[in-house]
Amino acid sequence: MGIDYAQAREKMVDNQIRPNDVTDYGVLARFLEVPREAFVPEAMVELAYIDDDIALLADGHERRYVLNPMSLAKLVQLADPQQDEVVLDVGCGTGYSSAILSGLCESVVAVESRMNLQEKAQQTLTELGCDNVVVLCGPLPDGCPAEAPYDLIFISASVEEVPDALLNQLKEGGRLVCIHGEGTAGQATKYIRTGDTFSRDLVSNAPGHPLPGFEREQAFTF
Repeated sequence: MGIDYAQAREKMVDNQIRPNDVTDYGVLARFLEVPREAFVPEAMVELAYIDDDIALLADGHERRYVLNPMSLAKLVQLADPQQDEVVLDVGCGTGYSSAILSGLCESVVAVESRMNLQEKAQQTLTELGCDNVVVLCGPLPDGCPAEAPYDLIFISASVEEVPDALLNQLKEGGRLVCIHGEGTAGQATKYIRTGDTFSRDLVSNAPGHPLPGFEREQAFTF
């Protein structure tokens, strides 16, 4: 007998997301709608709803994941996307975060550095009818300045540092959300732009793996 994925999504929402202070009805509804199993490797489909990150690739030193449902839901609730907003999704992987966001905002510009992931993301999103998402291939720390400014920039992974080039693509009053700190030390974090300054607020625990390209520059020491 096959897996009832609709039931698996309900259990994910009831057992992993709701108990971790995610209460926004629109966010919960979106996690019930989007088939997470469509965005994981074929060998991992039966584990699509585990309470953990799911590996997409491990190429040399670069590792990429679909973020665990609890952390992703916390980030989406913190981001508070609105129906008239344009969102930049940085490091979208196979597109699960973009699919979630697509039902909560006007449009999503997704950026992915790996062509195989970018192609998979666009194909899956198109098949699911997420026609307000475009997935571009390019360096993640660069974002997509051609379509800036954005109401919201979304990074569904942990980072050591957010580059100025990315923060500067926010509109006045725009938000950027990400995870600061790796593993169980991760904190869901929101930046808000006010003029040329960016406030930063660490909000809640949200474990996640690091996104390559966002490491802090090592200071030179004698």
